[in-house]
Amino acid sequence: MPQEKHQTVLVLDFGGQYNQLIARRVRDEGVYCEMIPGSSSIERIRSIHPLGIILTGGPNSAYAPGALRCAQEIFELGVPVLGICYGMQLMTVMLGGEVRSAQLKEYGQTDITLSPCALFDGIETQTRCWMSHTDQAAKLPDGFRAIASTATCPIAAIADEEKKFYGVQFHPEVQHTLYGIEMLHNFLYKICGLSGDWSMPQYVDETVAALRSKIGSGRVLCALSGGVDSSVCAALLHRAVGKQLTCVFLDIGLLRKDEPEQVERLFREKFDMNLLCIDASEQFLAALQGVSEPERKRKIIGKQFIRAFEREAKKIGAVDYLAQGTIYPDVIESGSGSAATIKSHHNVGGLPDVIEFKEIIEPLRNLFKDEVRRLGMELGLPEEMVWRQPFPGPGLAVRIIGEITKEKLAILKQADAIFREEVATAGLARDVNQYFAVLTDMRSVGVMGDERTYDYTVALRAVNTVDFMTVDWARLPYELLARASARIVNEVPSVNRVVYDITTKPPATIEWE
Repeated sequence: MPQEKHQTVLVLDFGGQYNQLIARRVRDEGVYCEMIPGSSSIERIRSIHPLGIILTGGPNSAYAPGALRCAQEIFELGVPVLGICYGMQLMTVMLGGEVRSAQLKEYGQTDITLSPCALFDGIETQTRCWMSHTDQAAKLPDGFRAIASTATCPIAAIADEEKKFYGVQFHPEVQHTLYGIEMLHNFLYKICGLSGDWSMPQYVDETVAALRSKIGSGRVLCALSGGVDSSVCAALLHRAVGKQLTCVFLDIGLLRKDEPEQVERLFREKFDMNLLCIDASEQFLAALQGVSEPERKRKIIGKQFIRAFEREAKKIGAVDYLAQGTIYPDVIESGSGSAATIKSHHNVGGLPDVIEFKEIIEPLRNLFKDEVRRLGMELGLPEEMVWRQPFPGPGLAVRIIGEITKEKLAILKQADAIFREEVATAGLARDVNQYFAVLTDMRSVGVMGDERTYDYTVALRAVNTVDFMTVDWARLPYELLARASARIVNEVPSVNRVVYDITTKPPATIEWE
């Protein structure tokens, strides 16, 4: 979609924990934004034609040698600038002020006093914000004044109202800052003067038109995993080009309970799509026989997927375009220094060597995950698919510790379905970011019906997170856990014990393998 049609705010990324959340908050306010590395050239920045710029947080000290900096010329573009945390400190230093290490550091929710200004318009003078800093502004650049303070930070926000430069030491993008969203709204609408022309229905119309123009009468091939991204990508392309799209869905035997049938039913019956459903479960399970090491499992599954897709692609013949569900966080990570090789065309893997095509089409590359879900609803995908839980590429293979067998798969599918059903019944499906069951390789002694058992232990995992880089374990109600445990032990053969994982990331990962 040609984004020059939209008013754009540019987010310059300096490596902070919440930076993608800033961009999402801007989008939520009806304003299109892009995120690029903070060190981007002024030529690249000018080419985007931003009507506002946000400098994000970051782990560095703005006064340290070699600290990340933005182009000095952004302060000469005549557009409003908002610095957040490190962004405020960077603006202070670059415009002639001073930043020093704070005698008293501030972390967590903090009482703050706000002064009247456009950024805080309509917001209570005494409120609370989320602080996370070790440095503070000590001397302001010419033309600036302090517009907020806390008990230990006398300069908690700054403003040069004539030039429309603002900075906040705290994080308005997180929910722990009361009225933080209102502050961002004020920056976008009252300071930048934007009208808010970014909406999902408009995105659908523009993207469909752009896809039709690009594809013309060509043929498109899409690998459909049944996940949120690939499903929304397929539905969007189908709306644009209909029967010119062919989707290949591989049932590798490692999906959750009833998922292959749900995917096939949805896309055949609701969308009347050209869909090839291939049951490759026997080949995958045969290749994984006797394998316990997690990385070997992943490599085997990746190789088997490519080989299976290759066999089906040869049957289809020549296609013009290959579609994949790359989303905006993938694009951001692919262009940010050391992350460059982490997610390069991760949705396709080795497929470009398998078939010939003109170009890769990525119709979701401008969207964050929550926007992909909203797009899915706009396209008519059912709620249970749009809000499908995040699922690893290797599927249940990384949720079975040790060797994968048909017996273990049957156990895990049933236990996982029970846990997800109980979370949904409790009304918490949208409140917990990810939840699932794991089949451990541990067996222990139990007693059922006065008889001794020696069966598997199932672990339940539920986490909350902003960015999936750091997570906290979800405090699910004891009653929910008790129901899930009782049902799993009573309804799932070969399980006599259920445990709940209460480990954060770090030190643990979300998945067990």
